Amino acid sequence: MNRNQSTQEQAPAMLVTYSWGDIVEFISLVALGWLMVVLFISSAHAAVERSDDLNEIEMRQVNLNQIKSGSLLFKSEKGSRYQLAAMLETDVQIEVTGMIARSTLKQTFKNDSGRWLEGVYVFPLPENAAVDRLRMQIGERLIEGVIKPRKEAKRLYKKARNEGRKASLIEQERPNLFTSSVANIAPGETVVIEIEYQQSVRYDNGEFSLRFPMAITPRYIPGSSLVNEEEVVAFDGSGWAMNTNQVVDASRITPPVFEGDEKINSVRLSVIINAGFKLANVESTYHRITVKQSTENKAAVSLAGEVVYAVRDFELVWRPEAAAVPRAALFTEEKEGELYHLVMVLPPANLSLNDIREARMEREVIYVIDTSGSMSGTSINQARRALSLALKRLHPGDRFNVISFNSTTDKLFSSAREVTHQNLRDAQRYVSSLEANGGTEIRGALEASLASQHESALVRQVVFLTDGSVGNEEELFKLIKQKLGNSRLFTIGIGSAPNSHFMSKAAQFGRGTFTYIGDVSEVETKMNELFHKLETAVMTDLAVAFDDPSVEVWPKRLPDLYQGEPLLLTARTKLNNQSVVVSGKRQNRGWQNSFQLKQSSSDNGIATMWARAKITALMDRIHEGEKEKMIKPEVVNVALRHHLVSKYTSLVAVDMTPVRPVDETLDTQALPVNLPTGQVHAKIFGRHAQTATPAKLQLMIGVMLLLAALFLWRRNKSIRV
Repeated sequence: MNRNQSTQEQAPAMLVTYSWGDIVEFISLVALGWLMVVLFISSAHAAVERSDDLNEIEMRQVNLNQIKSGSLLFKSEKGSRYQLAAMLETDVQIEVTGMIARSTLKQTFKNDSGRWLEGVYVFPLPENAAVDRLRMQIGERLIEGVIKPRKEAKRLYKKARNEGRKASLIEQERPNLFTSSVANIAPGETVVIEIEYQQSVRYDNGEFSLRFPMAITPRYIPGSSLVNEEEVVAFDGSGWAMNTNQVVDASRITPPVFEGDEKINSVRLSVIINAGFKLANVESTYHRITVKQSTENKAAVSLAGEVVYAVRDFELVWRPEAAAVPRAALFTEEKEGELYHLVMVLPPANLSLNDIREARMEREVIYVIDTSGSMSGTSINQARRALSLALKRLHPGDRFNVISFNSTTDKLFSSAREVTHQNLRDAQRYVSSLEANGGTEIRGALEASLASQHESALVRQVVFLTDGSVGNEEELFKLIKQKLGNSRLFTIGIGSAPNSHFMSKAAQFGRGTFTYIGDVSEVETKMNELFHKLETAVMTDLAVAFDDPSVEVWPKRLPDLYQGEPLLLTARTKLNNQSVVVSGKRQNRGWQNSFQLKQSSSDNGIATMWARAKITALMDRIHEGEKEKMIKPEVVNVALRHHLVSKYTSLVAVDMTPVRPVDETLDTQALPVNLPTGQVHAKIFGRHAQTATPAKLQLMIGVMLLLAALFLWRRNKSIRV
C-alpha cells in the first residue's frame, strides 16, 4: 500500500517536469523551423522586390520615361543597367473572309546596345487563335519556323542560342497568351518576327465581331511559392510573379509592367472585310477608325490616327443589311483527299410575345462581382453600373443574392432572398459601396455562388462580373464542372483587357454565355442584350446527323444556344454532296433544319479551324477529369499534322550558321507591357498578391511562437526553483 502511494506521489512530479520541457522544446523547434522557412521565402521575395527597385533605377538611368515609342529592354546578367533595343513598330494585318479571319502580326525590334542580346516577350492573342506560322527576318536572312513537340523545340532553340546561332521560338502559355523568344541579335541589327494565325469570327444578335487583344491585365497568382532548387531555377526573371503550387508557370505569364508616364508598344492595324453579303455598317467599339467601302460586300478598315498604343483590346463590329442576315453558312476546304467544313446555322430568332412570356420563368439569380485590385479605376465603375441595372430587371417571384470577392468572399444575404423593395434597396446600397482592392480569389466566390442548390422550380442563374485576371484557370474550370449542378453560369468580362480565355471557357463549362463590357458607355446596351438571353428560352438537345458515318465533328457535345446565338461546328468528311440535319428543342418544341454539304468553292483555312476545334475539345476533356497523359499524344499528333502551336507543340526557327563570337556573352531581358487603360498600378502591385500567406504575417507567427517558448521556459525555470 505504501509502495503504491509512493509511486502515485512521484508520477505527477515527473509529468510536470517532462511536460514543460517537452512543450518548450517542441515550440522552440517549431518556431525556429517556421522562421527558417519564412526567411527563405522572404529572401526570394526580397530578391524580386530588390529586382523591381533596380529595374526602376535602371530605367531612369536610360531615361525610359522620355521614350516616345515602344522599346525592348535588355539587362545584363551582372545586373549593371538596362540597354535599349527600340521596337520600331508592331503591324497587324487582318483579312476576314466570311466567318474566317486570317491575321499577320509583325513585331520589329532593333538592338541599339553594343552587346549581343536575347529578347523574350509575352503577348496576347484571341482565345481561339490557331497559330500556324513563324518567320524570322534578321538583316537579309529569312528563316521559316517548323512545328515540333514543345520540349524538342525548346532544346533546339537553346542549343542554337548557346552555339551563337540566330533562333526564334513561339510557345503557348494559355490559349490566349504566348511567349516569343529571339536569340543572338547582334549589336545594331533589326529583327522582324512575323506570326500568322487565324480565328473564327463571332456572330451574335445579328452582328459579326472580331477582337484583337493588345494588352494583358496582370494576373493574380494564388498559392504558396515554390522554393525548391529546380523551381527557383525555373523562375527566369521574365515575370514579376514567383511560381506557386497552384500556378507552376506564374513567372511565364506575368510580364513586367511599364510604369512610365509615356506609353510603349505602338501598334498599326488594318482590316480587310470580305463579308459575302451587303454591309450595313462597320464600326470600332473602342478606337477611332477610317472605313473605305470598295463594294457593297467589301470594306477596308484602318486606325484613324495610324498608330495607337497597346493599352486596350481592339474590337471591330459589322452588320449585314436586314435582308442579308444569314440563316446558315457553309465553308469547305479540300486537303489531302479529305473535305473540311465549317458550318454555321442560326435557329429561328423570331419569338412571339406568348413565347417570351412562357419563357420568362421565375428565377434564382446570384450576382457575383469582382472587387479585386485589377478591377480598380474604370472597371469597378462599369461593374457597379452593370450590377445596378441587373437588380432593376428582377421580377416579383424571383429570388436573388449578391456576392463580392477580392482576397475574401462576402455575401449580401446569408442565402438568396425574395425580391422585395427593401431587399432591393439593401442590394443597391451594398453595390454602390463596393471598392476595388486586394487579390482575385475567384475560387471562394465560385464555391459560394454554386453552393446551397436544392430542388426547385426556379431557374438558377449565376451572373459573374470580373476581368478574369487569374493564373489558375484550369483549377477553376474543374471546380465549375464539379459544382455546377442545375445552375447556369454567365460571365461578363469587365475592363479594357479581360482574360477572354477564362471568360468564354467558364461560360462554356457553366452552360451559359459570355459578354464583354469595355466602357461605361456600353453597359446599358450590353446588359440589356444579356437580360434578353437570361429571360428567353434556351435551345437545348442540339444534335447533328450526317450521311457519312465516318464524319468527325467538333465539338462533339453541342452547346445550348441562347437567343441570337448560332450553332458553329467543324466537320471532316470523305464524301461530297451529302445531307446534314441539325435539330434541337426550345420549350419542348422541336426544331429542325437540313441542307446539303457540297463543295462549290475552296475556302482556305477550314482544315486549320477543324484541327483547332479538335485540340480545344481534347483539352476540355482534361478539365473534365481525364488523365492528361492520355490526351497529350492525340493533341500532339493533330498539332504536328496541321502545323499548330499548342500547349504541347511550339514553332521554332533556327539558323544553321553561328554568328555570335564565342567570347561574346548573351544578355537576356523581357519586353515590358503597358498597364491596360483605366487600371491603377498601386491597386494591383501595392501588395504582393502572388502568395497565399504574406511573408510578414508568417514572420509575426514565428516571432510569437518564439516568445511563447521563452515565456514557458521562464515559467518552467521558476517552477524548478
